[in-house]
Amino acid sequence: MRHLIINADDLGLSAAVNEGIFAAHREGVVTSASLMVQRDDAPGAVRRLAEHPGLSVGLHLEREEDCRRQLECFRDLVGREPTHLDSHKHVHETDRAFGVAAEALAAELGGPLRNRGIRYERRYYGSGSISPRNLIELIEGLPPGWTEIGCHPAAGPVPTSSYDAERRVELETLCDPRVREALNVTNVKLCNFAQVNRRS
Repeated sequence: MRHLIINADDLGLSAAVNEGIFAAHREGVVTSASLMVQRDDAPGAVRRLAEHPGLSVGLHLEREEDCRRQLECFRDLVGREPTHLDSHKHVHETDRAFGVAAEALAAELGGPLRNRGIRYERRYYGSGSISPRNLIELIEGLPPGWTEIGCHPAAGPVPTSSYDAERRVELETLCDPRVREALNVTNVKLCNFAQVNRRS
């Protein structure tokens, strides 16, 4: 059996990102999101979570702030533990000290940290890779077990991001009905991070 989590990074980065993530969950194939607790639009994102009970929410750690302090901020904002941990620009994989801190938090929470235990598919990223055709090919080629695909949708411009126009293309792709059909045809089960600890 093949299980797929499609996780949207950067929840809280901006109103356009928030709306894009919620739309990609509501109308597309996004099942989980990672919250940037230090950003101005994080409280607005959290206020809307009740409208999307099937969206699991984790913590998107940033290098600028202590990991534990970000976890405490997540708890204060969301009122529960994150379903998973990852980091902005995968800093937990490139900064050894930050990675150790993130791994310690994940062990304490008993939840997954990106690319630790669950395979992380890196090929859905960049202007040449975010078409429906490419995403469908990735789905068709998934190995047995659990895989996460990360994404970065937005419903409008995100001028602070170097990955700006691509975010709107991602949203269109994630909501393309051909992608959901590919999941059905290939017998890939779409899951979220809240289901990981219940996996058989």
